[in-house]
Amino acid sequence: MAENENLFYSAPAAPGGPGPDVQGVNVNDAAADGDLLHAPLVIEYGFMRTTGPVIGAFLTALRDQRVLGIKGADGRVVCPPVEYDPSTGAPLTEMVEVGTEGTITSWSWVSQLREGQPLDRPHALAMIRLDGADTAMLHVVDAPGPDALSTGARVRIRWADPREGLITDIACFELTGGAA
Repeated sequence: MAENENLFYSAPAAPGGPGPDVQGVNVNDAAADGDLLHAPLVIEYGFMRTTGPVIGAFLTALRDQRVLGIKGADGRVVCPPVEYDPSTGAPLTEMVEVGTEGTITSWSWVSQLREGQPLDRPHALAMIRLDGADTAMLHVVDAPGPDALSTGARVRIRWADPREGLITDIACFELTGGAA
């Protein structure tokens, strides 16, 4: 739009309201006079959400350097735990402890870091099936380079210090030197 063009706004007439002879408002004049109304837009969530019995137990266990999964309707152990069975949708309640070591089932190397990543150096993102679990969880693996990693490589949790009952209580996983 050229600088000398004027913007006009004319609201449609409401039933029973002023007719078509009503002039529109010149938005440029209103802006110059400071007559435009405006308000800040604040997006917020004015409530707190509880974690519930399943995720709450999982996070509390992480604080205590333990990992919990949940037994599904078919007997498989899902980790991290979910409240409802992935196959049937039935509520799940039987929490079981799984290991703090596991096996990499797939991975990708992150060579170019971005703000907010969990490590300040190149690392891997991997799907890790913890011992005793039948599903894998996504987490970061601190490794010296992509040549050190392989599907089937063994890893263990490196715990954060201090721990607060958050998923970040698992600072990362590190290679153990063994293979599955």
